Amino acid sequence: MADEDVRQSLLSSTNDSLNLNETKAIQRRKSHHRSKDPSEKESQEQEKVLQPLINVEPTFVELEFRIKYVLLLLALYLGIGTLWFFLIKNQIYGKKTNGVIDAIYFCVVTMTSVGYGDLVPHSTLAKILSCIYAFTGVALVGLILSNAADYIAEKQGILLVKAMLKNEKFNTVEVLTDVETNRDKYKFLMTSLLLVVLIISGISFLILVEGMEFIDAFYCVCCTMTTLGYGDKSFSTQEGRMFAILWILMSTICLGQFFLYLAALYTERRQKSLVKWVLNRKLTPSDLEAADLDHDEVVSAAEFILYKLKEMGKICQDDVLLLMERFKALDVDHSGTLTTDDLILF
Repeated sequence: MADEDVRQSLLSSTNDSLNLNETKAIQRRKSHHRSKDPSEKESQEQEKVLQPLINVEPTFVELEFRIKYVLLLLALYLGIGTLWFFLIKNQIYGKKTNGVIDAIYFCVVTMTSVGYGDLVPHSTLAKILSCIYAFTGVALVGLILSNAADYIAEKQGILLVKAMLKNEKFNTVEVLTDVETNRDKYKFLMTSLLLVVLIISGISFLILVEGMEFIDAFYCVCCTMTTLGYGDKSFSTQEGRMFAILWILMSTICLGQFFLYLAALYTERRQKSLVKWVLNRKLTPSDLEAADLDHDEVVSAAEFILYKLKEMGKICQDDVLLLMERFKALDVDHSGTLTTDDLILF
């Protein structure tokens, strides 16, 4: 019985709102056409053009703030680790080059869980510090460096669209709209491109600087990116470890983001296919019966929309009931509509 009341209230409120909105819209359009002058038209056209920019700007501001926060945390984390392991460098065994570079290199190899084994802690203190650094490092890599990848993908996505449309006429609004619509697609493309660049640069560096054969260099790159870190092939020169400090961070994160965006793209396409199927399939008498919430043998626009949203998986019956309960709580005067008086009394 309670569910029936909720359904009736929802349908009547929705239909009343639709009719009221249509009436107000017609009145606004009539008065608007009577009073509109050229300056107002121009102002409204500018607002339409700038609206996508206004909506997108906060996203990039937030991303820029996050990237600064990420870089600060990363610098602080690497700085503490470098100081730790530099002070106990005699308690770390393996092939060494430069004290500071080796300490930073050991930090990166540890926090990304690559663990080549070319530098290993030998004393009890060194092992304890390595364990602490490894646990906190893996967490930080997952939590903060992914933000950096998102920032790069967002920025480069716009450049990618501009490059794709370089022979066509376009404006900033079109570019931003396209990026927003195909966000996961462009993130995946940019991450794929960056991954290819990192693989090629890693192989080239290992061949030219570390003196490896092509197969060994490719093997080392794969072991590093996937954090296998067998240890039989690694960066052993001072120049190689300077390169590895940045390259290992970027390559391991990039590979993880590649699979993340691939999964997101696959999920998005499946969702779009489901929506397309729901919208295009023919309705059956059983569908009409299920959509007829008030059992009056006709399906209104509100009933049809609710039924299709449920079928798409956008909402469920529990969501509708929760929202209706919230509406009833805000509707203090029990008029079936919300006004400023209701908000004041609530």
